[in-house]
Amino acid sequence: MSKQHLRPSGLHHNPAYSHVVVAQGARTIYISGQVSTDDEGRVVGEGDLAAQTTQVMHNLGLALKAAGASYSNIVKITTFVVGYRPELRPIIGKARSAFFEGMEPPASTLVGVTALAAPEWLIEIEAVAVVD
Repeated sequence: MSKQHLRPSGLHHNPAYSHVVVAQGARTIYISGQVSTDDEGRVVGEGDLAAQTTQVMHNLGLALKAAGASYSNIVKITTFVVGYRPELRPIIGKARSAFFEGMEPPASTLVGVTALAAPEWLIEIEAVAVVD
């Protein structure tokens, strides 16, 4: 797979995400929104956004591995946060950035929502990955 992380003129460069990622590969993998549950469906980190973000990213890793991919193959993520406020962004960013350490971050969208499918869930992240 090849990826280009473009930095268009006129758009502010933010090290937490890429505005444009051009990917070329043989397979595209779409991963459903992952939430903070373990392999038995129990909530991990109830009430703790950082812990839930870490678990969600771990779950994304398991999904990627099952498809023969890794975090480096992610080209786009969408993050849904219950009751989003700007002061939550650093908490999410710190937990999430550990999984993209040493690589260009994917394109990213963060959406504040009033609720997710279960009241205990604070965050949900879906991803698109491309592999050869």
